[in-house]
Amino acid sequence: MKNILITGGSGLIGKALTKHLESEGKSVAWLSRSPDKQPQKCYEWNIKEGYIDEAALAWADAIIHLAGASVADERWTAERKELIIKSRTESAELIFQKLKNLDSRPRVFVSASGSNYYGLDNGAKWLNEEDPAGDDFLSEVVVAWENAGKKIASLGLRTVFLRTGVVLDAAGGALSQMLQPPVAAPLGSGNQYMSWIHIEDLARMYAHSLKNGHVSGIYNAVAPHPATNKHLTKAAAKQKGKPYLGIPVAGFILRIALGEMAGMILGSNKISCDKMLSAGFKFKYATVEHALKEIYGNAS
Repeated sequence: MKNILITGGSGLIGKALTKHLESEGKSVAWLSRSPDKQPQKCYEWNIKEGYIDEAALAWADAIIHLAGASVADERWTAERKELIIKSRTESAELIFQKLKNLDSRPRVFVSASGSNYYGLDNGAKWLNEEDPAGDDFLSEVVVAWENAGKKIASLGLRTVFLRTGVVLDAAGGALSQMLQPPVAAPLGSGNQYMSWIHIEDLARMYAHSLKNGHVSGIYNAVAPHPATNKHLTKAAAKQKGKPYLGIPVAGFILRIALGEMAGMILGSNKISCDKMLSAGFKFKYATVEHALKEIYGNAS
């Protein structure tokens, strides 16, 4: 499997994944609305117009689907919620429609998904892939997202969904938000569990899913040891060399500032990666301390 086509390749995960796959000798191309403006080999697509360059699907041995509007960039107005869902489902539907009409198709489809599937707050209960979906907005997003991808599985492609937790990376994402204030502090009670993964391990997990034919279906893309918000914030502040204040930011303040989105921060999810471990994946960064040491350049 040589040629890998990525949607959403210009994002945080897409860039890290592209770098990793190319280091393994893969040829990587992105689907982009503006292929001439990207630093990567690109093919054009336009979801609104229902267009994908036919050469892209003929070239690809596998498709990795990362495209989707961020759930954390803006408050969840009705319009934003609609965009969050449609950006995931309509893009997958377009890929399905184009693949359906091909005689020769890529062999594998690996889709991003979200650990928010299980709901915003499950306390300290361990969650696995067999647990039911929650009943909040993000659960609705993930269910619709995966259902759209499952249509592609009906075409005979080996299909994998990676329910991704909080991605830790120096270039952006959760850590940059947590450490943005002058003083780092836990949020809410600070005792809520955050199921996280180092971005390098996430890229390696996608590569593992591509290479191994026995990997199929839904997997939690999280590290083996979830951390509480307090633990993660304190450890990150230490590695970053930033002051840490143990007095938490009250939940009601976050709800005023973020609205419904605050549930992503205040809720607790303790998610198991046992299924992925059983599929032969080995984590490079299994603990928060090890992950943060690497991210902030303090790894020994």
